[in-house]
Formats: sequence, structure tokens, C-alpha cells
Amino acid sequence: MSEDAQYMARALELAREGIGLASPNPCVGAVVVSQSGQVVGEGTHTYEGRKHAEVIALERAGDHARGATLYLNLEPCCHRGRTGPCSDAVIASGIKRVVASMADPNPLVAGQGFARLQAAGVEMAVGLYEREARKLNESFAMFIRTKQPLVLLKTAMTLDGKIAPAGESDGPSALGVAAATRGWITSELARAHVQELRHQSDAIMVGVGTIIADDPLLTDRSGRARRRPLMRVILDSRLRIPLQSRVVRTAQNDVTVFCSFAEEEKKRELEALGVRVEKVEFQGFSARPDLSQVLQRLGELEITSLMIEGGSTVNWAALTSGAIDKVFLYYAPKILGGTGAVPFASGIGFRKLADATTIRNVQLHRFGEDFAVEGYVHDPYA
Repeated sequence: MSEDAQYMARALELAREGIGLASPNPCVGAVVVSQSGQVVGEGTHTYEGRKHAEVIALERAGDHARGATLYLNLEPCCHRGRTGPCSDAVIASGIKRVVASMADPNPLVAGQGFARLQAAGVEMAVGLYEREARKLNESFAMFIRTKQPLVLLKTAMTLDGKIAPAGESDGPSALGVAAATRGWITSELARAHVQELRHQSDAIMVGVGTIIADDPLLTDRSGRARRRPLMRVILDSRLRIPLQSRVVRTAQNDVTVFCSFAEEEKKRELEALGVRVEKVEFQGFSARPDLSQVLQRLGELEITSLMIEGGSTVNWAALTSGAIDKVFLYYAPKILGGTGAVPFASGIGFRKLADATTIRNVQLHRFGEDFAVEGYVHDPYA
């Protein structure tokens, strides 16, 4: 591994420390290496810490920054937001060379930070570990461009695409209370990874059917620190959510229920318990809340990433609406069979193969005997 690759790998490692702590800002790590080849400053950006990673690293480097090389996974900003332009701070520090993974997808930056550095005589090298850097901040890229969250559809199923045996609800992706009593579809190793996905997300969404069937908590149990609680989002067209459900009883302004029709008394009761109730238009000819309006509202709340962990009905509604940007589908080496077993997605299905949702840039992951398919419906950067 070259020295540049070594230090950039460290910058990415520092950036990942910001997962759960930087949103709605990007995860950024920075390393300053002196002319003598010594690491003299490091930084990780967190939203509460305000200062950007490169500024933290430069402050720690002090006078050693002059003539040094700065490694970071994202282009230094060149505009004034909550802080001043980082590109100006880099220039003022006397940094001789900047090695960056990628340009900032923020239209306010988008290469202008690099241009400012080059105009000041700073040597530039861009593209090292770009793929890893782009994946790390894909939610930020989607949010900063569209003002809506990146939507990840996650489901656990058997090899024949079933999420529950015949006679059981279409709720859970094998993660609720009822799932524990009937048996998990996927292994403990795969379920632990789901918690990592939850930790990377700003919000999790299910339908009210999952709440009624499984009474889940829908919390981040990764054990990792996060700046704000995982927002728990429930699609509930007619406010059927039980007041005694665990998600309601544990609400602390981190539960939002989207409905199309609201009984005022039930709405007041939920709000008194710390649940936010939002009324949106219904989708098409169904009574379900319009997902496009849900995503718009979540964007207004600065939710940059949403994980859908619902059942068969919600999965189909999300697919047919075009809301899904990415999938993470877990498969266990089991076959349920039978026409009555609950499929991954219900509904009428796509009538033509040409209309089917296409997954691109597919990656496979192993979790013991289980495996998962990760891929994209929409490019977060396009």
C-alpha cells in the first residue's frame, strides 16, 4: 500500500466515526502529514462539534501544517454555512498538497473548493478511494440534491422469497416480538448486521400492520452513539396504532405517524403521549398515505436516510411508488413454499417484465449460511 493510500484509508476510518453523529452533514475525516512523514493532526466531523474535519486536523497540526499534505475523503467547502469556507482555512494553513477522494455533491461546492485551492497554488490529487467515499456519503448526496432522504428497502426472506409462513401476518421482516416466538428467518449474525443498517439510518419506517402483529420497538440496538434518536415512522392510514403498543409507550418525540384520515380524539391521545401525527393525502385509489408526501416531509425534518423495514404490503407500495433508491435483501437457506406463505411484496405485481424494478451495482454479502443482496434502484449522485 502506498503512503497516500495508507493515509487516505485512515481519513476514511476517521470519517466513519461520524456515522450517526454528523447527519444531516456528510461524514468527513482528515489527516495532516508533515513534510517529514509524521501524522501531525487528525479530525472527524460531528454535527454538534460544528467544526469541519479538516479545520480540526489543521488546528491540531498547528505550524506543522505548513508544507504538509492534507488527506480527506471529501472536497473542502468553499461557502459559508454554519462555519466559514474550509478551503480558505486550508490555504491559510500553508498546506502544500491536498489528496481528496471525491468532489462535494453539494451544488454550492461541486468542484469550486478544489478550484480555489489550485488557484492558490495548492497541489491537488483527487480520486483515491473514491468508491468507498461515495458509498459512505450516499445519503448526504441524495439529500443535498433532492431535499429528500435516501430510501433503503430492507427485508429478510427465504430463498423462495417468503417473509412468513402461511397463516401469519404480512408484517415483520423477521424482527418483531412475534418473530422471536415463531422462529427467526435469518441468523443472529444477519440480524446483528441489521442493527448496523439501523445505526446508519436517520429513520426507520413500517406499516401499522407490523405494529399490530409484532409490537416492535424499532430502535437502534447497535450500541453505537448517535446524535439524535432513530426516528420511528409508521404508515397508518386510519390511525389504528394501539396506544399500548411499545412504540407509542416509549415515544419521546421520536415517533411520527403518517395518516390519511385522522380521528381527532385518537390524534390528541397520541400527541399527548409524545407521538407526532402528520396527515398527508392518500396514494392513488388506496387509502394509504402518499409516500411522495411522506418523503418530502421527512426531508423537511432533515432526515437524510430512511430504512423501510415493513411487511409485504408496505414493500409493494414502496416499490410501485418508485420511492426505493436502494435495497438490502437478506436470504436464509430455507424454503417455505406454498401459495399461502407471505411473499416479500404483495399487490398485483408488475404485469410486464419490462416494468419490473431493476437493481444495479449489485454486491453480495455473506453472514454465515445467510447471504444478502445489496444494490441500487437510483444512483444517489445522478
